[in-house]
Amino acid sequence: MTVTLTTAGPLTPDQGAEHTYDVTVVGAGVVGAATARELARHDLRTALIDAADDIGNGTSKANTAILHTGFDAVPGSLEARLVREGHELLSAYAAETGIPVERVGALLVAWDEEQLAALPGLRAKAERNGYHASRIIGAGELREREPHLGPGALGALEVPDESVICPWTTPLAFATQAVRAGVHLHLNCRVEGVDSDSGGHVLTTSRGPLRTRHLVNAAGLHADEIDRLLGHDVFTVTPRRGQLIVFDTLARGLVGHILLPVPGPAGKGVLVAPTVFGNLLLGPTAEELDDKTATGSTAEGLRLLREKGRRIVPALLDEEVTAVYAGLRAATGQEDYRIQEYPGLRYVAVGGIRSTGLTASMAIARHVMGLLRATGLEAGEPRELPPLTMPNLGEAFLRPYRSAGLIARDPAYGTIVCHCEQVTLGEIRDALSATIPPHSLDGLRRRTRARGGRCQGFHCGADVRALFEGDRP
Repeated sequence: MTVTLTTAGPLTPDQGAEHTYDVTVVGAGVVGAATARELARHDLRTALIDAADDIGNGTSKANTAILHTGFDAVPGSLEARLVREGHELLSAYAAETGIPVERVGALLVAWDEEQLAALPGLRAKAERNGYHASRIIGAGELREREPHLGPGALGALEVPDESVICPWTTPLAFATQAVRAGVHLHLNCRVEGVDSDSGGHVLTTSRGPLRTRHLVNAAGLHADEIDRLLGHDVFTVTPRRGQLIVFDTLARGLVGHILLPVPGPAGKGVLVAPTVFGNLLLGPTAEELDDKTATGSTAEGLRLLREKGRRIVPALLDEEVTAVYAGLRAATGQEDYRIQEYPGLRYVAVGGIRSTGLTASMAIARHVMGLLRATGLEAGEPRELPPLTMPNLGEAFLRPYRSAGLIARDPAYGTIVCHCEQVTLGEIRDALSATIPPHSLDGLRRRTRARGGRCQGFHCGADVRALFEGDRP
């Protein structure tokens, strides 16, 4: 197995302008990584590049981590089809690779008569989207199912197949499989210019030139900027900030389902959701911004979330907060994905991938593969990729510190380094020597959960840093 992963220095002649890739994917978020994995199934010379120092370092790392059924998508839209297909693909892939998924179901809670009256229409919409398992439940059953709900809930639409998934392991799995299959991964590689001719494109990057015959733009928040470098002005990405509050694992018993609001004119609103890590999320806000780097939380945003949370699950506000974070979604002002091929340019733009992009990622990748063929890519027949098993970060599944057999074979898996999250020395060691290792402490946290618990690294931070910086077993 030959692995090419570069993070610094100029691209070498066999990686840059002196050697031409068949396809280059710009953006190593969940959609770009899924696309690279799909390309890896074919006999192609492929590159995956990103301006950041890690996989999934933008929108993909900061979302509500829901594996959607697509019940509430716009019927007939591209998003509706790809979310529906993606739910099936990613569910199977997660089971195959060990990505933690919990099928907790969702409840769209009606708090007033107007919202209650909207439930039949939402159920009909789900039917039009091919989802037939939803049903309306009354206030009594709702209270039995969720006894900690605030007063006044009148009923709900149950969507039993909505699930929660690990948002960090998913893009890392895609990229790992791609790299092991021969895809070149270039990080810290920002695209600064594009020159196109009949032979393809030369990308001017922060690490030197890179030539490619075909180009896929999956740059997320910056997809419109890359699109303009190709001479188009089709869409504009407006960053939409979503702030979230993470409550401690002791709060997990307050909620059994994903609790969704009934959508209104202002959007989908604030939810309360379990996570595969054993805690609860409250959020997100929806703030239209101009700054694509504005991922900070605000006092006003957190105040709003606490106000909404007090209505949904009053007892939640008495629980300890583990962390707050904010993510930026790539809004384009259109209620659908902006995926477009340009055969004359051998180019595919993948824009406007909103919060459903995690669910739809594998279906988007297959769709993009079809569009690349339409631009002239000769890919041949697909092949099976080598099997992959990802480290488990989910509380509902057997983690190393609880595995007597694993610890007997290697005591490092019984040596706890991060006590809040029960992360072992063996897990940190494995992450640091993985196909795509972390290049920051935050990257290590996303691979292991180390420093992600209630003390946020106060107790284990020095030990984790020492391991990360080289004092490793």
